[in-house]
Amino acid sequence: MAHLRAPATRRERQREATYDEIVTVSARLLAEGGDLSLRAVAAGMGMTAPALYRYVANYQQLVDLVAFELDKAATADWAEAASRFPEDDPAARLTVACARFRQWALAKPREFALVFANPIAAADTERRELLTLATSGHYFTDLMWQIWELYQFPYPALDELDPAIRQAVLDPLIPAKSDHIPTEDRGLLWIYMRAWSALYGVVTLESTGHCDPRVIESGQLFRATILDWLEPLGLQHERARLTTILDEELARP
Repeated sequence: MAHLRAPATRRERQREATYDEIVTVSARLLAEGGDLSLRAVAAGMGMTAPALYRYVANYQQLVDLVAFELDKAATADWAEAASRFPEDDPAARLTVACARFRQWALAKPREFALVFANPIAAADTERRELLTLATSGHYFTDLMWQIWELYQFPYPALDELDPAIRQAVLDPLIPAKSDHIPTEDRGLLWIYMRAWSALYGVVTLESTGHCDPRVIESGQLFRATILDWLEPLGLQHERARLTTILDEELARP
């Protein structure tokens, strides 16, 4: 007989509610252009900073909590939008999700920066491992795995990779499932990393304004980046259909 999980206690429910409020208040501060600090969050919750320390011990814990939850909520929105296409059409779902990711980054640049431009020191292995749990990373790479299952796009063999990259794909620190991928096929993770860097790079340029405003407004740099990746992902034969889906997303207000 399966064991049922015991109901959460009143104290546990209150603690979870407090964490939810921390994220809500932090998101409001970001949206309003305010400083995200323990003192500001505590004030927004009507409590003292020392009282907030019972939930987040320092500023970095606050940032990590808020970043994880904002990423999780945003990914749920992209996934809902992409779900208008069936599960057996991961290419269409990925196209929609990429466009919605860009739209979120442009509409909420401070949220985007908190989630995706939150520096991690090379020696900070604990926080680096937190990145492997990122909801968005798992969502995007799960879709790429489904695309690979359907289209079997090529990826490099291990002996074709630079030694540092070979080590990185054999012992990955990325938000992606990898245990189901045989060791000899881990070159697929290099495709994951390269595809993400292309998407992240163009969206970061646009979200931070480090790009010609006319180019950002047109969406053409983003569009070209996405379309450039159709062939590497074995989707060239789907170009016309996926381009139509992408252009519909870019035309959304």
